[in-house]
Amino acid sequence: MKRARGRGVAGKEVSKSEIRLVIGASSAGTVFEWYDFFIYATLAGFIGKAFFPSGSETLETLLVWAGFAVGFGFRPLGAILFGYLGDRLGRKYTFLVTVTLMGIATAGVGLIPSADSIGYAAPALVLLLRICQGLALGGEYGGAAVYVSEHAPPEKRGFYTSFIQASVVGGFVLSLVVVLLCKALIPADAWATWGWRVPFLISLLLLALSLWMRMKLSESPVFKAMKEEGELASNPFVESFTYPGNKKRIFVALFGIAAGLTVIWYTAFFSGLSLLKGPLQVDETWAEITIGIAATLGMGFFILFGHLSDKVGRKKPIIIGYVLTLLLLFPLMLVMGHAANPGRASAEEAAPVVVVANECAFDPFSANQKTPCGQALAELTRLGVQYQREQIGGYGDTYLPASMRIGDRTLAIGDPNTIKPALEAAGYSFAKQHPPLSSALIIIGLLLALSALSGMTYGPVAALLAEMFPPKVRYSSMSIPYHIGTGYFGGFLPLVSVYIAARSGNVYAGLWYTFAVVLMALLVCLWGLKETKGGMWAD
Repeated sequence: MKRARGRGVAGKEVSKSEIRLVIGASSAGTVFEWYDFFIYATLAGFIGKAFFPSGSETLETLLVWAGFAVGFGFRPLGAILFGYLGDRLGRKYTFLVTVTLMGIATAGVGLIPSADSIGYAAPALVLLLRICQGLALGGEYGGAAVYVSEHAPPEKRGFYTSFIQASVVGGFVLSLVVVLLCKALIPADAWATWGWRVPFLISLLLLALSLWMRMKLSESPVFKAMKEEGELASNPFVESFTYPGNKKRIFVALFGIAAGLTVIWYTAFFSGLSLLKGPLQVDETWAEITIGIAATLGMGFFILFGHLSDKVGRKKPIIIGYVLTLLLLFPLMLVMGHAANPGRASAEEAAPVVVVANECAFDPFSANQKTPCGQALAELTRLGVQYQREQIGGYGDTYLPASMRIGDRTLAIGDPNTIKPALEAAGYSFAKQHPPLSSALIIIGLLLALSALSGMTYGPVAALLAEMFPPKVRYSSMSIPYHIGTGYFGGFLPLVSVYIAARSGNVYAGLWYTFAVVLMALLVCLWGLKETKGGMWAD
């Protein structure tokens, strides 16, 4: 039986079976590696209690997301290190190293004793392992994306590489599935004490499977050709910035592509999950199942828009995705909040909370607020209740006692323990919500809309980045801006969003961070992004 063949970018004929192996092994490894990275976020509540205990739920949440951001912060360094190795030693062996480092570091988090046992050494070890994860991830994406793109024929490059993009979401979905299965199999008491560590240890099994699959792969045909012809870069990091036209490409890739696409997806699923489980008081398992279903279905958009980019171009879906995100971000998230907890929305409308004071210092990073007013704001933040602040007099005027209006009732601010009963008397409920099926379908639909926006901006990106940069410095040149953009703009999104929400008293205020980054990305792309479909970036 005659096998259909395609022709990779190096002119080498690639059979369908080889393409399937390349895509399958690369995608599976990427799923497992992102599982390792995302399991930390999926189990953020347990991470906070075990390694960052502070007595303040808000502070614990901020510290957990700070640890999450640390891993992202080291992704650019991993991109530089492993990009150098990928351009000098080869694509295949470099991402074998990255997946090994990631698997070991993830399992290590599951073995660290709690802060109650070893004190400050616990959070220090967690941060050290997060750094290792960040370094590994900095090399993984570039390796997998370059490897697949260099096997793909130009007319199918967007479609083939879109599986790598979908694999990032796949890692998040896998983390949710493993957590839900472990919760179902492990008794509740055991899950709360030690069972939550099991998903971290499962990383060792995924590592073994990933290594087995990737060892079957051969080196990229493009890298082989460059090596045979003696065209390898002598210093890929330096040449990434000295190659003609590359500085502009890197600028556009960082601020126009990586920064924008990553905050859309992280807002949809990390901010969405955090919002459901936190301020909206939705049952954790319900939220995880709902988010997991939406993320699983949403992976199809990444492949769809990667495929469409082979027909309509890479630039058009990204631009349209950014514009629609700016128009729809706030409406979609607000409707999701109302669908998840309509009782809370009704209570906030009927009895809005207003804190009246001339001085009311509140620091979300402090476990103990210094003033009764600050303690009141901390309690409202812990309860997930939105509030407004009304200033009486001016700062520096004679101090006036702070008060709180809950609808038509005024409460003197003193003991923060009186706030929750007063809110309950005004119609606020703090019971865990189990929304009906109709609400679940609405939320899934809204998240799918956000997934479509993410797919438009994310699906074509691996092909676009591979086409933007010359082969001899491709691994380094695409990895560095991608991981700076996703690492800093995306990795810090949960921390910044939670902080903005805590400071403002509006649980949706953190969306302004996403809005600002997407607006910046849109303007940069309109200014400097060139179409690359079917060829390479033309200067």
